[in-house]
Amino acid sequence: MNGAESLIRTLICADVRVCFSNPGTSEIHIVQALDRIPEMRCVLGLFEGVISGAADGYARMSGKPACTLLHLGPGLGNSLANLHNASRAKVPIINLVGQHATYHLRHDPPLASDVEGIASTYSKWVRSSSSSTQIGHDAAKAVIAARTPPGQIATLIVPADVAWSDGGSVAMLPPLPQAAMPSTSSIERAIDLLRSNLRTGILLSGSALYGKGLVAAGRIASATGARLFAPYPVARLERGAGLPVVERVAYVLEQGIEQFREFRQLILVGASAPVAYFAYPGKNSVFTSADCKIHTLAAPNEDLIGALEAVAEAVSEKREQAFGQQLERPPLPKGEITLPGLAAVVGAILPENTIIVDESNTSGRGMMAATKGVSPHDWLGNTGGSIGIALPLALGAAVACPERRVLCLTADGSAMYTLQALWTMSREKLNVTTVVFANRDYAVLKREFSYLGAGSPGPRALNMFEIGRPDLDWVSFAKGMGVPGTRVASLEAFSKALQDGFDAEGPTLIEVPL
Repeated sequence: MNGAESLIRTLICADVRVCFSNPGTSEIHIVQALDRIPEMRCVLGLFEGVISGAADGYARMSGKPACTLLHLGPGLGNSLANLHNASRAKVPIINLVGQHATYHLRHDPPLASDVEGIASTYSKWVRSSSSSTQIGHDAAKAVIAARTPPGQIATLIVPADVAWSDGGSVAMLPPLPQAAMPSTSSIERAIDLLRSNLRTGILLSGSALYGKGLVAAGRIASATGARLFAPYPVARLERGAGLPVVERVAYVLEQGIEQFREFRQLILVGASAPVAYFAYPGKNSVFTSADCKIHTLAAPNEDLIGALEAVAEAVSEKREQAFGQQLERPPLPKGEITLPGLAAVVGAILPENTIIVDESNTSGRGMMAATKGVSPHDWLGNTGGSIGIALPLALGAAVACPERRVLCLTADGSAMYTLQALWTMSREKLNVTTVVFANRDYAVLKREFSYLGAGSPGPRALNMFEIGRPDLDWVSFAKGMGVPGTRVASLEAFSKALQDGFDAEGPTLIEVPL
């Protein structure tokens, strides 16, 4: 057994079963091993930013890591924008990055680079394997590192001669690390705050926003009157009829300040205190008031579910779920395209158990309000603010949950960063319906220009914010990559195209000119 085969077989034994890949020459022996080991599903992407974003989406929905296969330092470098988003989502990912054969590096070949330095930007664990006899053990340690709570990025660098040399062996995985409970004093402090009768908010993140964590948070809110919040850069939020109402923190500074003005206490569960994305001249960046007490019930690496359940047990008298959003769908609208109308269409026909991936930064801001009372679904957002994540995130979520429909909401500007994901969706026959809001603008930058006190943008500035001339043709893009696409000009046409997409086998795309 060579090093490459021991690497892949060790990952299989650790329940790492998907490899999002874009390999090169230095990774050929890893590809050869993947060719011989059918238990590992290989998903090819045509750009490394698609690979890293897809691994993020897979981890958010499966709760376990995929591995990526990337070509040397430049390939890893191409993946960094969406690794930034993944690091902010606190998800487990294992990067496998090829390296030149150890004896070849002294020649300084054209693709030589500081792979370790590039990896260290977002990886919490980085190692370069030194021998074929060691690489299986390195793979097991990479899995442990990636699955250290709450989840993190691990990068294993594999020199080509380590991969092709004999002497490899499969390493067994030690017990996975478990999240520790917060201190008793931290739990008791949260209970005291909730019993104080002061207006209290609870800002949730990570596993507190779905499954058992969300149920426990709902019990607390129902018993105490506390309001539940999710960060604007939300990794995953379970929402809809029958589930606790969780309000997303506003993006706009003034809206966020107003949102938290009434609260005298804020309890953090896996989250940080809410602040603006950017600084603005003469404005405070913090959303909470100066007299608001902020208490961390549980840090991101602690047991969020256990902490919430302990608090819920203390403050609620009954175990029954006395909470939940009522089932309520907006009526199906008709007529010309408007942003409220588009949101209402989505709310009217969204299938139960859909996964919504949202990067519609300006055009889709009414979507959450229109869908809050529909059938249960998951909502995935851009956690790091680096645009171009929607299509890859949807791809990865669809690989993780093939039985569920994925709705991808994206703007035309951000989708251009990673439109290659459409090709992979087509090749893998993934059930993703993509809606592209084609406003032909970086619209948020127009707002930010004046918001920063720079006045109104002149013609040269506008030329950097507007992405027409020529207009992007998303139907043609989709067709060229094997995805059926349609352009709509009315709400009735959008309703039909969206329903057709939900009913279809495989991916579809809808372009909505705005």
